Parts: sequence; structure tokens; C-alpha cells
Amino acid sequence: MSRYAQLHANPSGPGDARPTALQIIQDENLLAGKLTGKIALVTGANVSIGLESARALHAAGMTVYLGARDPVKGEAARLDILASSASSSTPSSAPVHVLQMELDSLASVRRAANEFLSKEPTLTIFIANAGVMATPEGRTRDGFETQFGTNHLGHFLLFHLLKDRLLAGSSPEFHSRFVSVSSMGHRGSEIRFHDGVDGGPDYAFDAPGSYNPWTAYGQAKTANIYLANEIERRYGSGSSNPRLHALSLHPGGIWSNLQQHVGADVIESWKAAEGLNDFMKSPAQGASTSIYAAVSAEWEGRGGRYLDNCLETGPVREGLAPLDFSDNGYAPWAFDVQKATKLWEESCRLVGVQDD
Repeated sequence: MSRYAQLHANPSGPGDARPTALQIIQDENLLAGKLTGKIALVTGANVSIGLESARALHAAGMTVYLGARDPVKGEAARLDILASSASSSTPSSAPVHVLQMELDSLASVRRAANEFLSKEPTLTIFIANAGVMATPEGRTRDGFETQFGTNHLGHFLLFHLLKDRLLAGSSPEFHSRFVSVSSMGHRGSEIRFHDGVDGGPDYAFDAPGSYNPWTAYGQAKTANIYLANEIERRYGSGSSNPRLHALSLHPGGIWSNLQQHVGADVIESWKAAEGLNDFMKSPAQGASTSIYAAVSAEWEGRGGRYLDNCLETGPVREGLAPLDFSDNGYAPWAFDVQKATKLWEESCRLVGVQDD
């Protein structure tokens, strides 16, 4: 049982007693450079929970790479982290770097990976945090549905390109970790293996009239869980030489630019909903489960689970809507091994990498 369970029992809105990412670092006794020499990469690290995740890892002494679509915003985030560290009681002298990448472009992902590979021999923590939500129907630079291509395939390719560095960054005392930021929204859809007009896959919603922004988001977030589960099976608990473990999670509700494609009327109705604001978190609190998954001693040497509120969670109650905050549990399909393996194989084909 997580030490944080009671703190989440009676939420009262952003800034309440629920832990922040930096609180996790402090509670794990990792301040003052305890992870000096280790390397971390956080995608979507220039804003909101990505920025707070990167700030917390830097406070532990890690060299942190900020994956950012906009290098100007990435540089602002880098300076923000350094300034907050300098003014803290336990400043970190670890470097912070900006790694420009656009996850909706496989070419951009490859360029970013090559830049990282040219600079670092190891990687210990990879937080796949970046994502988009409920976008209008569209395509990535490579022709994939926007949310599936950005949230899943971009991270899938980046993991494959950096996998050897993650394995090299593992040690007997601290196995490398891959943290996949999913969402309770994964309950909105399984992977569309059989939804095409011919009964085949329709990841891109090519069937006429089939696109729904929340269904597409659900598929992409289910893919985030499957990626973590399959990494754990192949390189963690299912491996003869486990060195890399993976966890997926729901970070909680955070008001951020993630909602930019949700209509203003919908946002207002959410904010007016009775009790909803109690469940919402600040960005620093929203990053806590990511950091808990990334560094906590409780998850050393194991993975393949779905977390929420710094706690392993179970299946959702039947009949609840995908975004019902009264139960953040996972969908019935979340731990289907055959489907996770099939998505892995299909993703290898789609991004053009060999399945090892």
C-alpha cells in the first residue's frame, strides 16, 4: 500500500494535501544529488506536468533532457528549472538540455534520437509524457491519425531508438524505467484492430463517419498502456535478464493546454460540475505519480502495472463513463497480453523498425 493513499482519500482541489512531484523526491530521500550521473528524458517537458516531472528529476541530481516541440519554449522551461533549483535549499548543479522533437513526425523523432545518441551513452529514466487530446480529425506528417500517431507511434519509435541506452543505463541497484503517461480516458476505446470496412484494422478512422475525438483519444491512451506492458514483458519481468521496467498511469485531472481542443462550453460545464474541482490537481501534483513510478523504491525491479494517485489501481467498476472521476480504474482490456503484443508488432511495421 502506498504511503500516499490516505492523502488522496478526501481531495479538495489543486494545492491540497496530495503530494507534489518534489515531495516524492524528498520522501524517497533523493534530494541533494542522490541520482547524480544518471540521465532522464521527459517528453512534453516545457509545460504543465512534463515540466514539473523534469524539475523533480533535476532536483535529484539527474541530467535531464527536455523533449519539446518548440525550442524557444523548451529553453524557457530549462531556465525555469535552473532558476528554481538555484533558489532552493538543496540546489542541483546537474545539466538540463533541450531536445527538440515533434512526435507527429517520425523524421523529427529520429533526428532527436540521433542527437541524444551522439551525446549520451546511457539513459535511466524515460517519461513518455507528451500528448494531445480530443483533436479535430487530422493526420500526422506520416499520415497517421493525429492522436494515435502523436501519443503512441512517436513514443514507440523513440523508445526503440533509445532502448539500448536504457538497457545500458540500468544497474543492479537501480533498474532503468519507462513511464508511460496514459489516462483514465483509455476507457473510451480499445485498439481498432477490426473496425475497418473490410473487418481489418482502422487505427486512422478511415471508415466514413467513424471519427470521434474521444474515441481516438481512448485508442491512443490504451496504446500507451500496451506499450508499457509489452516493454515490461520483453525487458522486465518476462526477460531472463531483467534490466528495464515499465509502468503506465493516470496523472489525474489538471487544467492545462491539453484541453485546447475541447470546446469552451464543455470546459465551463466541467468546471461547474459539482465536486469535480475537488479531484483536480495542480501541475506539480499531477506530476507526482509519474515521479513515483520513475524513482520510488516501491517500484524498483518491477513493473507492468497501472498507477493512479501514487498507487497501483485495479479495474474500473462496470458501467462508468471513461471520464468519470469517481473511479480511476483501468478498462477490462488494459492487460490483454495478446492485444498488446499485436499492437507492438503492428507498430513496428507502421514506423519501420525490426521487432526484436
